[in-house]
Amino acid sequence: MINTEMGKEDEVLKSLNQIPNVVEAYIIYGVYDVIAKVEADSLEKVKDVISSRVRRLEYVRSTLSMIVIET
Repeated sequence: MINTEMGKEDEVLKSLNQIPNVVEAYIIYGVYDVIAKVEADSLEKVKDVISSRVRRLEYVRSTLSMIVIET
């Protein structure tokens, strides 16, 4: 889940959709502004995508990550 600068949700959504490991992303209402689903072969790769790509996007203020352990 991602907090963006006010009014910049669309820009962040467009940028997220350019990241290969981001398989879904949506603008949401509530405490957070955008939610994104990241898929990768390892937790290390997930960490890399979030730290090196998502958190560095322009207009991203903060993130909260949740890891699915069972479906």
